[in-house]
Amino acid sequence: MNSASRPSSSIKKPVSSIGSSPTLRVVFVGHVDHGKSTLIGRILHDTGSLPEGKVEQIKKTCAAEGMEFEFAFLLDALLEEQKQNVTIDTTEIPFRTPRRQYAIIDAPGHKEFLKNMITGASRADAAILVISADEGVREQSRRHAYLLSMLGIKHLIVVVNKMDLADYSEKRFREIEQEYRKFLRELGLGARTFIPASAREGENVARASTQMKWYSATSLLEALDSLGPQERDVDLPLRFCVQDIYRFDSRRIVAGRIETGTLRAGDQLVFSPANKSSVVATIERWNAQENGPAIAGDSIGITLSEQIFVERGYVASRENETPIEANRFHADLFWIVAEPLRIGHLYSLRLATQDVKCEVVSIERVTDSSTLETKSDGREQLERNEIGRLTIQTRAPLVLDNHERIPNLGRFVIIDDGQICGGGTIFGGVYTDRTVTKSKNIFWTEGKITTRARAVRSGHRGAVVWLTGLSGAGKSTIAQSLERDLFLLGMHTYVLDGDNIRHGLNSNLGFSPDDRVENIRRVSEVAKLMADAGTVIITAFISPYRMDRSRAREIALEGNAEFIEVFVDAPLEVCEARDPKNLYKKARAGQIREFTGIDAPYEAPEDPEIVVHTDRQSVDESVATILEQLLPRLREFERANE
Repeated sequence: MNSASRPSSSIKKPVSSIGSSPTLRVVFVGHVDHGKSTLIGRILHDTGSLPEGKVEQIKKTCAAEGMEFEFAFLLDALLEEQKQNVTIDTTEIPFRTPRRQYAIIDAPGHKEFLKNMITGASRADAAILVISADEGVREQSRRHAYLLSMLGIKHLIVVVNKMDLADYSEKRFREIEQEYRKFLRELGLGARTFIPASAREGENVARASTQMKWYSATSLLEALDSLGPQERDVDLPLRFCVQDIYRFDSRRIVAGRIETGTLRAGDQLVFSPANKSSVVATIERWNAQENGPAIAGDSIGITLSEQIFVERGYVASRENETPIEANRFHADLFWIVAEPLRIGHLYSLRLATQDVKCEVVSIERVTDSSTLETKSDGREQLERNEIGRLTIQTRAPLVLDNHERIPNLGRFVIIDDGQICGGGTIFGGVYTDRTVTKSKNIFWTEGKITTRARAVRSGHRGAVVWLTGLSGAGKSTIAQSLERDLFLLGMHTYVLDGDNIRHGLNSNLGFSPDDRVENIRRVSEVAKLMADAGTVIITAFISPYRMDRSRAREIALEGNAEFIEVFVDAPLEVCEARDPKNLYKKARAGQIREFTGIDAPYEAPEDPEIVVHTDRQSVDESVATILEQLLPRLREFERANE
């Protein structure tokens, strides 16, 4: 029977009387018609979490309409009442046992699941996954397990429901348990326990079953009560996500939520992506009686000792534990709508309080969410219920974390035309150290001319085009030809060449690993400033280390400049055969130490925006390849500033 035909009644939430015991948040999921609603209704009934007389009222309504009473009607009544309260973002229903207070998070479908990735269910402590004994493991059962793995939920309890329809058969229960445990292992998940139950008859929900003597383990409520206390993310690095800026009297209050970590007055914060820092002067709470530090899960406001520009979407952290800033990253994405995800299509991406435009630039692998069958066949789109391993490019800097390190900032959703279409987790991002000692009396000065105004005047955006490759690969030659072609197109452009830079700005640096790092850092800062002035900067540096190039990208993004990494690829033997400056010859003779490719490493880009192969492409062909992909980026400044 669907919910539209069920009787309605207004049921109020019970008031908790458990005191200060922490609430355990539980998300309930399951295939349609596997009895999830009935199970929730039975729990509310058997724990006395409904107002007195309400069950009898619904039973009378059922009798008057000639319908058989079902425990699912209790949940329907609660949901109907909650729909009337527009302030509720996620459906949460409280119940209690003698041990603790619980909050049920109901996730009726994929869209709600993915919405909850950035709201309620992302902070669930446990999950109850319901499988019907008569139908067994279905596609939704598998897909929900994958979504739970994306949410990073640690405690999973599987309830094999409707055992009354399988004559309470132990054999049937063990078959389902064996099949589903195997699937969970493939996802890297483990269930705390499997419980055979009949929500309709109350078997193994709040009391031990009288029909399944072969099962002697815990009932569902006993299993929930046995879970450890609620774990909050206080031990993870601080992530304070800014939601809004309020002005009261002369105070400027930065409001937001602490996703992870702990925050105290007097803490020095770095706000990403602007990379500006200030000290927390005060912590403002909606309940003025609260004192002490703010911790993960708290929604607060803060005032800063130094007024810096901060806006919605910024993320505050400590200087030695900053998140990643990127406009290009790797992710696993679960697609849920009929219209396929397409490479190159412009979508909206939401992560915490950030909302940016993005596009998928490549699909490396596709997995079926129900069978986990994987294909790597160069796909151009992702179909409904498929999981794609993707590379995503955003039109503005994005502050993020790898999901395995800080799940709260490692999850995102993709939106198209106002509809949630998919959800994903981020991996493979490179963290960089921003702990650079500098005077507290140095302040960034905002110019009067905006980036957009410069782009409108010149007809193109400023950008950093970062050419990397071995010595002899052709970086300088390509850079000069690219500069010439951009200049002939009327663009402001300039080449920062490795040798030229070392004649002046970096003349005091050698070629040790530390000096190489500093060389690239200085160049990155200069490139950022010139790109901020609206110039297309072309750099031609070996830049052998991935982390240095990642930091160069972050520095460019701090200035809101487009960053395009170009891998000038040529095999070592080809570069050594060219050897235009006899450097390889000297390195082989021991006259040059720590020469890249000989006795020092070169870490090739894992995911550059553009690749040219100079062992089989001419200079003109290489430049044409770069221009084909570069020019649309430079000329889409209006779209990028939407």
